[in-house]
Amino acid sequence: MENPGRPPQILTAHQAGLIGCTQCGKVHVPGTARCSRCGAPLAPRSLASLQRVWAWLFAGLVVYVPANLYPMLRTTQLGREYDNTIFGGVIELMHHGDAGIALIVFTASIIIPVSKFIAISYLALSVSRHVRLPAHRRHLLYEVVEFIGRWSMIDVFVVAILSSLVQLDFAATIRPGIAAASFALSVAFTMLSALSFDPRLIWDDTE
Repeated sequence: MENPGRPPQILTAHQAGLIGCTQCGKVHVPGTARCSRCGAPLAPRSLASLQRVWAWLFAGLVVYVPANLYPMLRTTQLGREYDNTIFGGVIELMHHGDAGIALIVFTASIIIPVSKFIAISYLALSVSRHVRLPAHRRHLLYEVVEFIGRWSMIDVFVVAILSSLVQLDFAATIRPGIAAASFALSVAFTMLSALSFDPRLIWDDTE
C-alpha cells in the first residue's frame, strides 16, 4: 500500500535497463546499435567516459599555458617588430581607448576559457563525488559550457582577419604568433572534453 504522504516512485529508463538516445531522447532496448528515429549511435552510459573528459581537459590546459605566455600577434611597423601576448593586447587596446574591444577580447580569451576549465572539472567531479547542487542546475551548467565553447575562437578569428588584411610589406605587417595555434588547440581540446562528457551521468548520480 502506497504512503499518501510520499511522492510516487517513477521508474526511469536507466532503472528499467533501457538506453536513451543522447540526440533525440528516444528510448531503445539494450543491444540496439543505432537510434531508429535519428540514426545516432547508441551507447550506454559509463564512468569510463570520464577518462576521456579528463584527458582532453588536461591537454587543453597544457596548451593554454603557452597560449598566454607566447605572443599572439607579431606586428612589423616601419621595420620594427612588436610582439603582443593576449593580456598584452588587452592592455594595448585599453591604452588606445578601445575599452569595449579590450573587454570582449579579455572575456573571450581569458574569462571564458578559465571558466570552462573550472566548469568541466566540477561536472566531472560531481558525478563521482556526490554534490548538493541539483541535477537540473548541473545539466544547465553543461548546456552553457557546450554553447559558449564555440565563441572562445573569437580571438583566433581576429588574428586571422588582421593577418590577411594588414600586409603592407615594409610599412606594416601583422603575422600570427605561436600562441594563436596553442590557443586554437586549447579551445578545440576543451570542446572535445565537453562533448565527451555524458550528461546522463548527472541524472544517474541523482538516482
